Amino acid sequence: MLISIVLGAIVLREGSFLIVPLVWGVFFAFSLNPISNWFEKYRFPRPLAIVFSILLVSLVAFGIFYALLNQMVGLIRDIPEIGESLEQKVSIYLEELSEVFGNELLKDRDKSELLNIFKLENINSTLFATGKSLTLAGIIPLYIFLLMYYKDFFVEFLIRFSSNHKERVLQWATDSGRVIQLYLSGMIRVTGIVAVLAGLFFYIIGVKYFLLFAAFIAIMNLIPYVGVFISSFFAILYVFLTTDNMVYPLMTFGVLWGIQLLENNIITPLIVGSQVKVNALAVILAILLGGWLWGISGMVLFIPLVGVLKITLERTKGLEPFGYLLSDDLPEDSSSGWSFKRIFSKSEKGKD
Repeated sequence: MLISIVLGAIVLREGSFLIVPLVWGVFFAFSLNPISNWFEKYRFPRPLAIVFSILLVSLVAFGIFYALLNQMVGLIRDIPEIGESLEQKVSIYLEELSEVFGNELLKDRDKSELLNIFKLENINSTLFATGKSLTLAGIIPLYIFLLMYYKDFFVEFLIRFSSNHKERVLQWATDSGRVIQLYLSGMIRVTGIVAVLAGLFFYIIGVKYFLLFAAFIAIMNLIPYVGVFISSFFAILYVFLTTDNMVYPLMTFGVLWGIQLLENNIITPLIVGSQVKVNALAVILAILLGGWLWGISGMVLFIPLVGVLKITLERTKGLEPFGYLLSDDLPEDSSSGWSFKRIFSKSEKGKD
């Protein structure tokens, strides 16, 4: 088993160039399947229904990208000016801290190494890597089309492959597809709400590229626990560098933190619900493992993949305990007499 796990990790990591677009294609195929079925319901041929579904989503995505393009170009042009502002402010604050503590905190060489992080060359290399990823994503629509076109073929394969357990396998495929579909559609709606809330705040305080930062925060929010810290750091840093008052960066921190609390405790439970039903420890491990294997794509994809893995383990004889290990169904501790479920049940009885 250990050898299989190690070899599987090597295949996933080294074959990410082929596997990641395919997995994205599978996820989007499940998400677009209801739209394609709606077109087929009105007697559209399947190939035409699939093409219309992909075009409809692509037009929406292209419209959003076009709206952000001008702001992206403007931000890239402002990078040298932002870098100079960063260098000035860092030097001023380090000098003030040195006066307080009575010695020099950073040598000149250390200061230059710190500021090299924000050099134009490093940012350009990051943008080049992002462009390379977008080019690789160009094959995803082809995967989506083929997977949706041959969906009956895959169903027939599952029936023939599991002739003795046909009902269980088909139910597993249905439940797995529902988890993927509901998770992705729900997260798209959550992303839109977070983008609107963050965009309104940035617009009110006068951030020049408010649409770009709102979209960045909303998209990075797809990565639980990690993405919000990364996106908030860059947003607060930009506000800090483009304003002369510390009130705005502190206000930005407070508002983004409030949006995150609102999203985690109200918006996501109402819209997405507990479709994945995976505990927080498993989610964090999935994010770290996905980031190590597939980068940003892995950090997003591994969360619903763990949900599918949980369903698979729960329906495989002998592996049910491993499926329970991934679930968020906490047991009641009868020995201690304390649990969240017991507290809530007592409060309900008290009300009655």
